[in-house]
Amino acid sequence: MKYILVILFMLLSSSEYETQKYDLIYSEDDFEIRFYHSSLKAKVVSQRNSNGNFYKLFQFISGNNSKGEKIEMTTPVYMKNDDNYNTMEFVMPSSFNLETISKPNDENIVIYESEAKHYACIKYGGYSNTGKFDMHSKKLIEKLSDLNIVTVGDLFYVSYNSPYKVFNRRNEVMIEIEYN
Repeated sequence: MKYILVILFMLLSSSEYETQKYDLIYSEDDFEIRFYHSSLKAKVVSQRNSNGNFYKLFQFISGNNSKGEKIEMTTPVYMKNDDNYNTMEFVMPSSFNLETISKPNDENIVIYESEAKHYACIKYGGYSNTGKFDMHSKKLIEKLSDLNIVTVGDLFYVSYNSPYKVFNRRNEVMIEIEYN
């Protein structure tokens, strides 16, 4: 009974986070084309077999920075894995810019302003895993091919939820596109 109460508390007390804004260009079922304006992000890149990126970024927003300042969590969290590296990015709250954001104490964290670009995505629910990512990646590439839309760069994974959120989870596979 105690565990059920703890789980219910975590589900009911989950706070709403600021979400990176975008302009919706096109939507069909779980497929979308979006325009993202530039935004401030904190990024960590590590060796493929390393798994400390989330911890480093979480420590940064929890006060391991030049001002000892707590920075609000936002969504989404961007993740990309390739043969050699893992990359994770946190979007910074819109109230910050390059001049006002605290500097990371961890030299592995890079603060940068992203470029405004178009992206395509496929949304899916539940907890993500490699199989789901691969399945939705294939679906996204097929949809873009059907629409004759050119992709730029690699696919990446985007998560909007805390690991404690069980229901109505939001995940996406995304890729930059050429879109006019």
